Amino acid sequence: MGRKKSPGLFKRGEYWHIDKAVFGCRIRESTSTGNLEEAEKYFAKRIEEVRQASVFGVRPKRTFMEAAIKFLEENQHKRSIGSDAGRLRVLVEYIGKMPIDSIHRGTLEPFIEGRLKEQMKTRTINHGLQVVRRILNLAATEWIDEYGMTWLASAPKIKFLLEHDLRKPYPLSWDEQHRLFTELPSHLEQMALFAVNTGCREQEVSQLQWDWEVKIPEMLQLLVFIIPAEFVKNGEERLVVCNYTAKKVVESQRGKHEQFVFTYKGYPITRMLNTAWKSARKRAELEHVRVHDLKHTFGRRLRSMGVSFEDRQDLLGHRSGRITTHYSSAELQNLFEAANQACENMKTGVVLTLLRNPRNRKGKEIIQRDKVVTL
Repeated sequence: MGRKKSPGLFKRGEYWHIDKAVFGCRIRESTSTGNLEEAEKYFAKRIEEVRQASVFGVRPKRTFMEAAIKFLEENQHKRSIGSDAGRLRVLVEYIGKMPIDSIHRGTLEPFIEGRLKEQMKTRTINHGLQVVRRILNLAATEWIDEYGMTWLASAPKIKFLLEHDLRKPYPLSWDEQHRLFTELPSHLEQMALFAVNTGCREQEVSQLQWDWEVKIPEMLQLLVFIIPAEFVKNGEERLVVCNYTAKKVVESQRGKHEQFVFTYKGYPITRMLNTAWKSARKRAELEHVRVHDLKHTFGRRLRSMGVSFEDRQDLLGHRSGRITTHYSSAELQNLFEAANQACENMKTGVVLTLLRNPRNRKGKEIIQRDKVVTL
């Protein structure tokens, strides 16, 4: 005769499953094994956990893998869930089997050291630590189990790394902009010219659609887009007020594609930082310049022209606490005039001063004067 199985244990497919009421609690789960002896041991372990929790108030041991799965299931609506899932895949390799009550800064050292050996930036590593801290905080405050207890008694403090290796922003001088843009293919040059005159991020430029254009009948000189929240990094609608240069770029694209503003050979361009961009910046001897530096350049030019902090926030699409897509005609006109301060064809005698280290193109601290800007 075969071995007699415990009541409440049954086989479904390849694996043994549990379905049993113990101390007023129903256990319904897979044992994740097709071996009866292993299933019996797991069953006994689960019964003891339920007894300890129900009778003595002892929290069941839960692994980080279980917590990670719960976190992902509860946060499918988050815009950043894909990024979180990627970080968790790496974390699970290091601490997936570890009980969550054993996780603290010390037990995360192998993860940190491993990522540093892979030459990951400290900010990237901190993003992973941030996800761990978020999960442990939820486990200690919001996640209540079937016994009426939180998953974790208290969350440990997880200290982040000092971000000493961050790449500094590099706003372009007018001369550098001309050198770079001259080397770009026409379609990328137009996108870059739009970005450096609106402060839009790469995704916002690549995804820009005609349906997002907002007509203002009483202000025909204005060309305005409202980018939907799902295409904006901070998750809020983004107002884009085109200055004269950006407007000229957009008008040159009108009629080329029925949906997207910027296209190449009839197809939307998914990204600007591609092989053509990298080749162009190499020819221009500006290999360190990123697409995101165009946003920094726009912001710096606005500041150098005395545009107010609040107007710069709105023009750059920064989160401010204000409803940044609700404006009166006078406010829109003010933003339009402010945005035009960054145009190259405006008249001013301002000399832009860039703080650069001549030994390092990526920028530190000695004054190097740009030529007088004839805007």
